[in-house]
Parts: sequence; structure tokens; C-alpha cells
Amino acid sequence: MREPDPRRRIPRTDDLLADPRLSEMGSGLGRDGILSAVRGAQERARAGLIAPEEVLQDAVASLPTTSSVRPVLNATGVVVHTNLGRAPLSHKAIAGIVRSAGYSDLEYDVHTGRRGPRGAAVLAALCDRLPEGHAALVVNNGAAALLLAVTGLTASGSDREVVVSRGELVEIGDGFRLPDLMTSTGVRLREVGTTNRTSLADYAAAVGPHTSAIVKVHPSNFRVEGFTGGVGVPDLATLGVPVVVDIGSGLLAPDPALPDEPDATTALREGAALVTASGDKLLGGPQAGLLLGDAELVQRLRRHPLARALRVDKLTLAALEATLRGGVAPVTAYRTADPDVLRTRAAALAEQVGGRVRAHDGVVGGGGAPGVVLPGWAVALPEPLATVLRTGTPSVVGRVESGELLLDLRCVPPESDADLATAVLAAVRSLQV
Repeated sequence: MREPDPRRRIPRTDDLLADPRLSEMGSGLGRDGILSAVRGAQERARAGLIAPEEVLQDAVASLPTTSSVRPVLNATGVVVHTNLGRAPLSHKAIAGIVRSAGYSDLEYDVHTGRRGPRGAAVLAALCDRLPEGHAALVVNNGAAALLLAVTGLTASGSDREVVVSRGELVEIGDGFRLPDLMTSTGVRLREVGTTNRTSLADYAAAVGPHTSAIVKVHPSNFRVEGFTGGVGVPDLATLGVPVVVDIGSGLLAPDPALPDEPDATTALREGAALVTASGDKLLGGPQAGLLLGDAELVQRLRRHPLARALRVDKLTLAALEATLRGGVAPVTAYRTADPDVLRTRAAALAEQVGGRVRAHDGVVGGGGAPGVVLPGWAVALPEPLATVLRTGTPSVVGRVESGELLLDLRCVPPESDADLATAVLAAVRSLQV
């Protein structure tokens, strides 16, 4: 006897439209938008891409939204994935954004009824993480922090220059180069040393009456090995001009797991006048640029006209404060995940979806800690599943390597394991049709 056609089990349009779960999620969209999602889900069921029992869930997931941003399950093993939005925010940071989304006391003192200092709480939270006596300023990204630092330090006269090692003329994402960023301020770069070696004598010979600062850039997205040499902050600080250190990744204090990654606290204690960094990398917060250092210098930069153009909004301030005050950020939890736990989770997923478990090293990403490997495990699946998973709901981004799709659970929240398994099974079914 022939099996009944499963398409006969596809829910009717009227029944789906009457389901309170669909009407609740589609509130405010209007009937046309909801109907389009329902018909699309029914067509996918008729084509065998989803089971008839999944039509309602698929229709809810397909409802049009007011934002084109698509959430992704990051199964690449790259913790700070620039193309996937860098650092994922903690639940407390997200709650802080929601809490500040309406009217708030952003620049208002409720005790006096007068204007108050903008972002005072987040600046205090930053200063609590720095050596005593230092100040902080927040702008909209790491490049902006370096731009403001160079502009503010060189604004007092014409023919000003900053000294920088040739080995630190770094290109960052999307073809942008830090030397171009700095020269856009009108300052002249005085390049010293060579690609692989720069000495204190090179810096000393270059410092002169027109020198506004020495800029030391951490080459965070590459490594130079072999016959190399550089100059540390303590020696640079003896040359009589401000030392600006761009550490990039946003590590505020030393981390034993990342011994070669510079941090703000160490740089300031060693004599840096100013440290610039990103807020959405190892710090684990929202996109932001941090300027940390000498209180008088930070105040001067705060009053510079460019600071107004680069300032951050209330949502960023709220998320950054919650990140600083709220305990371990997701990037830290993912970076330090226990390999044994990752293997157990990978084995469970492999058993559900028919994959196999294999060793897979994660990386920090985002230009941080190049060469540092994060031992872990991944589920290996057929490569053709990669495109189906990327374009599915939820979108799942893995790593294609040697003809296989690898799903590394390091950056997948454990509570999303079931969603990941469901997505993989749906993708497998779609390829079997």
C-alpha cells in the first residue's frame, strides 16, 4: 500500500493565519506580510525542503522584519569574527541597550535638574580598570581613537610630525592603512628603522623640535619572525615626547593566556601618555574606540572639536558600561572554552546529524593574538551543506576545509545547540529532495 502523500499534511492557510503564535509575532506587519510568509513556508513544504509539521515555525521565522540584519550562528571557531559583527554582546549589555533606548539621564543630573556629564558612568567603569590617576574617553571606533589622538597632539602648530617605525605601518581591514589615517590629519610621518628591526637610536635620531609624538602600533594581524627587533614603551618614554600606543585589541589588563598581546594597564605603567584601542574585540563590548591615559591629555582631546564628530551614542555607552561591569563577556567565555566540553557537545551534534567529530583549532580573530591556537573540536559534514546552512533560518556559518564543512561549537551558545541540529537536519533533507 502506498504511503500517503506528506503534502496532504501541510496546514491550510486559514488555519495558519488563525494561529495566535503567528499573529503575535506578526503584530504590526499587516495581513499581506504575514500571508506572504505563510505561502512561502507552504511552498517549501510542498517542495520537500521542510516537513509539513515545520510550516508554522518556518512561516514565523520568515516574517518580514524592520531590519535587514540577519542573526547568524557562528560555527567557524573564530571568536572575534569581523565579518560577523566582531564581539557578540552579553545579555547584560543587550539589556543595557534596551533600558537606555528611550529617554534616559544621558546628560541630565536628576538631583540638580540640570545638564550632567555625558557618559560619566562608563568612563568611571573604564578608569576603575586602569592604574590610578588615568582618564578615559570613548569615541566611535578604534581608528577614530587614533585619529583624534594624532589630531589633538599635533594641532598646536604647523609642520608637525609624529615618529613611527616602518615595521608598524599597518594595513587594517578593507584596505585601510594606518599611515594614511594619520597623514589625513595633516601631520607628517617620520618613518624610522626597517620592516624587521627598529632601534632606540633610530627613534632618538628622529625626535626633534617638530615632533609631537611617537606612535607605537601593535602589528596585531600579522607576525614577523626571525631577525627582528623593536623598542618597548619604557625606552620610548625616555625620549621626551608623548608616546601613543595603539594596542588595537582592547585588552585592559595582562592575560596569561595571551602573553604576547599588549594591554592598556601595562603600557600606561611603562610610561605611555595615551593608549588607543577597540571596544568590540577582546574587551567584548560594542563598537567603540577607547582613549586611555594622562588625565590632562585626555581632557584636551575631550574638548577638541573633532571629539564631537566622533562621539558615541547612548546605546553604545550603555552597552559598554554593562560589558565592563557585567562579568565575563561572551568573547572571553568562548576564547577560554574547555576543549573537553566542546568535544562532548560536538559528539552529541554529530550523533544527531550523522557527522563525525574531528580536532579543530579555533582562533581569536579580529586581528588579535595572531598565531595563538585555541584547541577544540568540530563536526565534519559534506561540503554542499555549507551554502544551504548559510542561507537557511537560522543562518549557520561554518568553515569549509579540505572538501568538508566543519561546524565548530566554540562560539555557538550551548542553548543554541538544538537549533543548530535542527538547521543541519533541515539542510540534509533539502539536499536529498
